[in-house]
Amino acid sequence: MKTRKFGNIFDVSVLGFGAMRMPVSGGHVDENEAIKMIRYAIDHSVNYIDTAYFYHNGESEEIVGKALLDGYRSKTMLATKLPLMGNVKCREDFDRLLEGQLKKLRTDHIDFYLLHSVNKNTWNDVILKLNLLDKMETAKKDGKIGHIGFSFHDDHDTFIKIIDAYDKWEFCQIQYNYMDTDNQAGTSGLEYAGSKGIPVIVMEPVLGGKLANTPPSVQQIFDQYHTKRTAIEWALNFVWSRREVPMLLSGMSSMEQLKENLRYAENAQYNALTDEDMAMLARVKEAYGKLRPVPCTECKYCMPCPSGVDIPANFSIYNDTFAFGLEASKGGYMWIRGQQADLCTSCGQCESKCPQKIGISALMPKVHERLTS
Repeated sequence: MKTRKFGNIFDVSVLGFGAMRMPVSGGHVDENEAIKMIRYAIDHSVNYIDTAYFYHNGESEEIVGKALLDGYRSKTMLATKLPLMGNVKCREDFDRLLEGQLKKLRTDHIDFYLLHSVNKNTWNDVILKLNLLDKMETAKKDGKIGHIGFSFHDDHDTFIKIIDAYDKWEFCQIQYNYMDTDNQAGTSGLEYAGSKGIPVIVMEPVLGGKLANTPPSVQQIFDQYHTKRTAIEWALNFVWSRREVPMLLSGMSSMEQLKENLRYAENAQYNALTDEDMAMLARVKEAYGKLRPVPCTECKYCMPCPSGVDIPANFSIYNDTFAFGLEASKGGYMWIRGQQADLCTSCGQCESKCPQKIGISALMPKVHERLTS
């Protein structure tokens, strides 16, 4: 397993184990198989395991804790996240949740502790309002957590604001892949964090698995390139090429996927892709774009919606169902609860502002119907 410098903290394996998509049987995590996979990864030099309070409806932390028994805890770094939305309503909730996580994980400390899925609302209304950064520092001083970071899902400007607002960030975690170079933190956000000396962990390098199963129009481009690389390998190499990224996380659902990613990690290197490779991936991105029926550019001129609908996010998820498949994409609809398409009242204010002249009001019921089917 290749390693890279994780700031001045330690040498991290280029592949981290994301415990968000573990094997499932009968609606629950297949505990025996998941533990087997986590231990196999550690035995093959993966030294970073990432979980969270919400993953697998609360089962993930418990299973990771069991997997790290029998001496495995000392062989890896452990990361989990403080659930913000709806769970932290007062400062005391921080201590209650952290203590519960330590118990589930069967450990006395968490090496990397993240504020989970930070966006402009949780940053202003929870983190700053309750001064949770102070709670993070106290927990670190008490030895309950090792390093302070955050995971992020919002726009580029919000990411820059959060990076600049606190000078003790030790790492951050963003969604990044060759389709998301201009989405969320994007390439410019990645580079900005890197310029500040903040290691960036990348999640969703294969866009939640969507980039693994290529539609014919995309596969044709890969085939024309005469390469033996799989679509997954292209996606992982795109991320591993970045010097700002010490490690990417992969949520693996089978031992086969784990072994495959371990093989890919053997060849991980900076600047792995040539200009020709990057041009080919640009064609792939364009081909995926042509499969998306709503011509929304996410310029956000339509925002804010008086009814609270996140119009660009709804269209983005809806479009994904055509490019990547319904089941692979509609899970994202859950993340925008309270901002979903069914809140649209057809007031028409957004349509007068849309540069693409999209019939937003007429499309919103279709979006909701498809994403809840």
